[in-house]
Amino acid sequence: MKNLRVKSIIFSLALFLFFNLSAASGWHDETHLAVAKAAGYSRWYNAAGPDITKIKADFIERNNHYFDNEKDVLVTAGTVLAQISRYNSPKDSEGHLYGAIIASLREYEKTVKAGKYPEYHVAFCAHYIGDLSQPLHNTPYDTFNKARHIINDGIVENEVLKNISLIEKNIYPVNLRPEHFEEDLAGEIARIANISRTLGHKLRKENRDMTREEAYVQLGHSASLLKAVLKHIGKID
Repeated sequence: MKNLRVKSIIFSLALFLFFNLSAASGWHDETHLAVAKAAGYSRWYNAAGPDITKIKADFIERNNHYFDNEKDVLVTAGTVLAQISRYNSPKDSEGHLYGAIIASLREYEKTVKAGKYPEYHVAFCAHYIGDLSQPLHNTPYDTFNKARHIINDGIVENEVLKNISLIEKNIYPVNLRPEHFEEDLAGEIARIANISRTLGHKLRKENRDMTREEAYVQLGHSASLLKAVLKHIGKID
């Protein structure tokens, strides 16, 4: 009887971990790779790395991948900048995806100045920018989100690397002024976050998943911003 109770507890814990840890996974691997490739990132194959990191550093890395906008407030540049100091914080269950984008770039610049290999910080940034366009990473993790999250993470996963052009056709110019880089970047992050948040609420209201067409438009937002960031740090012309 005691062994049965122990097994029951272990099984319940496993279910809890599965449903809660998978919640912050973001787009699945090939979708993240496709966004990075569409943006012109030469090391696009690294873009899935941050999700791999969660296997061994989950409580440090997990909260960098989402923002549970429980109060359903408009995201502003101020919202983004206020999250930067929470990067890698295991205590911030609300999440701080927006600040993580800028914080990862600060880590990249710091590593460059230290003369060390900085490329993995770009991979983290590319991944976070990818997560930015996933609607359910910008809305509360409620009953609807829990039920639909994994499906929407993989909505185009099985085809996306064969359809990079469908992301590329949704790419548009994003201007990040060198002298006002973080200010402009924070504004662009907020803009895309609000687009994603609005779509997330539409899906909830209509009780449905993203369509294939909606997914590619969303991925175009991420690729557009990533392309501008890569240009700023000299990774593409």
